[in-house]
Amino acid sequence: MQNRRKFIKQTALAAAAVPFSKVFAGPKKMHKSKWYPINFFTKPLDKYDWEFTMDTLKMVGFDGLDSTVRPKGCVLPERVEHDLPKFVEMANKKGLAIEMMVSNITKADDQLAETVLSTAAQNGIKHYRLGYYKYDIGLGVRSSIEKIKDEMVALAEMNKRIGIQGGYQNHAGTWFGASMWDLAQVLDDIPKAWMSNQFDIRHAVCEGNKSWLTSMHLLAENIGSLAIKDFTWDVTGGQSKVKKLPLGEGIVDFDLYFKTLKTLGIVAPITLHVEHELLSTAEEGLSLLKQQKILVSKLKSDVDFIRQKLEEHQLN
Repeated sequence: MQNRRKFIKQTALAAAAVPFSKVFAGPKKMHKSKWYPINFFTKPLDKYDWEFTMDTLKMVGFDGLDSTVRPKGCVLPERVEHDLPKFVEMANKKGLAIEMMVSNITKADDQLAETVLSTAAQNGIKHYRLGYYKYDIGLGVRSSIEKIKDEMVALAEMNKRIGIQGGYQNHAGTWFGASMWDLAQVLDDIPKAWMSNQFDIRHAVCEGNKSWLTSMHLLAENIGSLAIKDFTWDVTGGQSKVKKLPLGEGIVDFDLYFKTLKTLGIVAPITLHVEHELLSTAEEGLSLLKQQKILVSKLKSDVDFIRQKLEEHQLN
């Protein structure tokens, strides 16, 4: 506990002055389009080889990749020292940045955590998404929050030493951070340069309906990245279920969302999470070239939507 308080006190002022979003975005004098680079969360394409994935995303017009460095990801944690440098080098040669990644790390002493994060930082990755924390109902909600806070502070200490920023995604359900108020409570005491919120607008709307706006205001100074996707509710037999949709076809109010980004001065990289169907079962049997054509068309629709909103709200 004493070490945690000492860490917070010693680093809060200095670290808060250089948040990842500002470093990632670059100096204010650069073109605004670089303030919100659009990255692709690679999970939907992880079954393909690296070259196919990168060529597809380059054709779509992405700025970079939010790569999965976790079990079943495009880079496996146990092979990170060997594979990640090759992955980054290939992407860079194709004109794609790799400055974000997704992990399953939740503790500083997780197996391979330091190896994964050190390798990532050495290869130009500035930001990683953590795994998720669960509430221990036996321990109680308040005590669970304190335990999670200690774990996040310990991770932030390691992040500072390595030179990388962590980001915790608000995910709907019973996870820690779903309500976002609990996450804000924890992040308020940790320097943003080393630990932040990956603000997920779909999960925010799903969990809080219109109150996502209040939560976004609350977390504004802690937001280090922006996860974007859309959905609606499918109600059958009195039971509601999330129906995942392309951007602009669901219930997320993207005009209010982008307007609020501007109002609050939130500058952070975007990671596009595509959870709607990209290929039907029949289409998955097509040749890779034909699959690629379909993938490019569908992904381009989402990317064009984001760029259009950035332009409409004078954020590009």
